[in-house]
Amino acid sequence: MSENKCHITSIGGQAVIEGVMMRGPKEIAIAVRTPEGEIVIDKKPVSSIMQKLKFLKLPIIRGVVAFIESLITGTKALMFSAEFYDVEDEADKKKKEEMTEEERKKAEAKEAKAMTWAIYSSVVIALVFGIGLFMMLPTVITGFLKSFISNRVLFSLTEGVIRIAIFLIYMALVAQMKDIRRVFEYHGAEHKTIFCYEGGEELTIENVRKQSRLHPRCGTSFLLIVMVVSIITFSFVSVDNPLTRIVTRLLLLPVVSGISYEIIKFAGRSKSKFMQWVSKPGMWLQKITTNEPDDSQIEVAIASLSAVLTGNIEDDRW
Repeated sequence: MSENKCHITSIGGQAVIEGVMMRGPKEIAIAVRTPEGEIVIDKKPVSSIMQKLKFLKLPIIRGVVAFIESLITGTKALMFSAEFYDVEDEADKKKKEEMTEEERKKAEAKEAKAMTWAIYSSVVIALVFGIGLFMMLPTVITGFLKSFISNRVLFSLTEGVIRIAIFLIYMALVAQMKDIRRVFEYHGAEHKTIFCYEGGEELTIENVRKQSRLHPRCGTSFLLIVMVVSIITFSFVSVDNPLTRIVTRLLLLPVVSGISYEIIKFAGRSKSKFMQWVSKPGMWLQKITTNEPDDSQIEVAIASLSAVLTGNIEDDRW
């Protein structure tokens, strides 16, 4: 990280397919490098239900809402970036060319509706998969050890260790995939660019390149903190029945995610030694989920962040 870091912002982001999405307080921008080498930028204003329902901004509650909204926004950004790499067959192209203007509008409306369903379905599937693999599976596995572990705290700790182990193995395996490694390079470019801006330096490739790719507000750190907070929270609830234990874990998930959000938010702004220590495991994990980007990827990240900082809404396609 740059030594002249002088201020902390609320800007966050996400790597997408051959691109980076940046989110500021008022706007979201996504920059994607197309197969032709051009950088396409798309922007829209931030829209959150918290702007309408003020009570949702209360601590803990805002963490749950922010998590769900970030999933939806992230999925939209991924689908937008995927559009540039979807290969449309000749039959579909020919069919569209033969359509009348009215037929084309109806087809586009139908596609938009299908896309909306796809986005929310993807979010639901991602939640079910994540909860099943990282929350429910460890609970089921630990259930088989109930007769060997009588201490409640030790039982909860064992479940937590199994949960973290599954998460780390999953991340390590995913990181081996060629396409994912490239996404992780854009993830590194996103972090470096934000650090450069927070350091008060001009957004140039040279300035961004020297920054750290590990950022305390990263979603990877958030997920790891969720694991740790779940260990502590679940240790206070002792349930013998396996089914009831699973239901209890599900009911406590909003509390766990809400607390985790407050921790990661505070850690991103705090300069205390204690919070730096708390952030360390998440920073270590980012060595798996981020890779060093090349200059062309840094250029895309700069374009995305610059678009957020200009304050002009140019497009609203996603």
